[in-house]
Amino acid sequence: MADEVRIEWDGDKVLAALKESSFEGAELAAEHLLQVSSALAPHEEGDLERSGEVSSDKATGTVAVSYDRPYAVRQHEDQTLRHDDGRKAKYLEDPMGTEKDTMLALMAKAAGKPLGGT
Repeated sequence: MADEVRIEWDGDKVLAALKESSFEGAELAAEHLLQVSSALAPHEEGDLERSGEVSSDKATGTVAVSYDRPYAVRQHEDQTLRHDDGRKAKYLEDPMGTEKDTMLALMAKAAGKPLGGT
């Protein structure tokens, strides 16, 4: 007697779920980056760190962290400026490197959920 196995593959549904969860993972990673970078951003009155935000566009698959004060770029790039202890230039760029593993783990965990990951 032969056993019969039937497999039904909903590839389009799986791919859509993976795309959605991967995007959500990127948003989680960006929120983490925003939190860490805000703690490093130069602080006088707090306007710069409060201006930080995560923006995303599902249509293009883009997620970004930005600061919108007119002086944000100069504060980020000019390493000759003096900052309070714990605050610094490169407040967004540096955590992109130091927090890479955490951000990748957040993305991987979210992306794995449709496949039964935790």
